[in-house]
Amino acid sequence: MTSAQPETLPTAPSPDAAVPWGELRGRGFAKGHGTGNDFVLLTDPDAQLALDAHLVSLVCDRHRGIGGDGLIRAVRSEALPEGRAVLETAPDAEWFMDYRNNDGSIAEMCGNGVRVFVHYLVQRGLAEVPEGEVLRIGTRAGVKTVARTDSGYAVDMGPWSFLDGETARSRGSDAVVTAQGLKVPRPALSIGMGNPHTVVALAEGEKLDQLELFTAPVVRPEPEDGTNVEFVVPADGDDDGVGRVRMRVHERGVGETQSCGTGACAAAAATRFWGGPTAPDQWLVQVPGGVVSVTFVPAPDGAEHVVLAGPAVLVADGTFV
Repeated sequence: MTSAQPETLPTAPSPDAAVPWGELRGRGFAKGHGTGNDFVLLTDPDAQLALDAHLVSLVCDRHRGIGGDGLIRAVRSEALPEGRAVLETAPDAEWFMDYRNNDGSIAEMCGNGVRVFVHYLVQRGLAEVPEGEVLRIGTRAGVKTVARTDSGYAVDMGPWSFLDGETARSRGSDAVVTAQGLKVPRPALSIGMGNPHTVVALAEGEKLDQLELFTAPVVRPEPEDGTNVEFVVPADGDDDGVGRVRMRVHERGVGETQSCGTGACAAAAATRFWGGPTAPDQWLVQVPGGVVSVTFVPAPDGAEHVVLAGPAVLVADGTFV
């Protein structure tokens, strides 16, 4: 008895067919992270790359690509319309952080990403930032001033805001969030950090640990462009006047990430608001990938700004083949 055989055998793909990188082929890249929030970084000074969403999502794929929560392109501000708009008010913002989410969508800002971006510019010799000095960076959320510290970088994230201030101030919340791992929907507070965030307070660390964030929480009402969702619980610490919270986050266009810089700022802002007038101005936010600090400071423009500080690490260089 003979075994059945297929009528035709599949042919092996040609070497060229196995190469998915298109316009990126032959270009160098770096891989970096800020408290586990990881990115693929590349330099394209004159904005020659199209970077369509499919290609970006392929690069960020953790099984078939390089892997990352997002892709960051270093572009001279003068080469992009958004960058030229930045230069009108900040002519010294030579470099623009063009940030794409894991799914290829364009995002306004990434707090961990801007620290890693500046570190990348320094390591590539594209900018100089001695310890204690600052560099101004263009983003779709405006100009960000980044200072080099002895342990990483500190970013003036600009002012924070309520997305619905009247409701937030009168009720303490302005949205309801449903998530896997929570038996009932929870009230939430929407915070603007140049991008949208929705913060949910939980009473127990066990509830935080039991969340299943591989699917997006449902937010009602949802901001027009979607939102990042943070879940926070109080964290233990010294009685030193510093607030402490633990946080997990589902990032819009990405999924759960090890850290989110703007999310940490939003989580601290919401928790501080709930804490009332005696709540501290300095916070440590524990995320799965480490710890970042968030400080609220008065700014010359009269608004209250948020300063985010934490590490930035480059772990590898490579070339798209």
